[in-house]
Amino acid sequence: MSNEPGNILMEDCRIVFRNFAGKEGKYNREGDRNFCVLLDPEFADRLDRDGWNVKALRGREEGDPDQPYLPVAVGFQNRPPKIVMITSNGRTTLTEEEVEVLDWIDIKMVDLIIRGYDWVVGEKTGRKAYVKSLFVTVDEDALDIKYGDLEEVPARAGRVDE
Repeated sequence: MSNEPGNILMEDCRIVFRNFAGKEGKYNREGDRNFCVLLDPEFADRLDRDGWNVKALRGREEGDPDQPYLPVAVGFQNRPPKIVMITSNGRTTLTEEEVEVLDWIDIKMVDLIIRGYDWVVGEKTGRKAYVKSLFVTVDEDALDIKYGDLEEVPARAGRVDE
């Protein structure tokens, strides 16, 4: 019996609380790489009924609806994900060492496939979401586009090799 439910494709979605570096923080243990994907209410209800760990952000103002979201883990230990950054120059597949760059870029669009893992610890059970594939399109500014095709060279602090 497999502990893995089917994969879920989410296109043009929005991600928040990015921690691709796995930095320790108020809500994160050191080394835990993760983010959250925002969900529309109907899809969130479906995922919740299917056992996914759907949560909700409270509305900012009184009367604002809650925003459902799904925490997603980025695990490289057992089944490394495919994570690709897309710019006007093409695509770059990011390694475990490079993926933290996604914490700082401006994101235009995200396409994502998650895979679930059903876990049991004692009397508790749940379904955790992991990245299977993640394609992130960078929201480039005018200078990124203008100079994007120039070759990257190492900085030499103004020195000229003799």
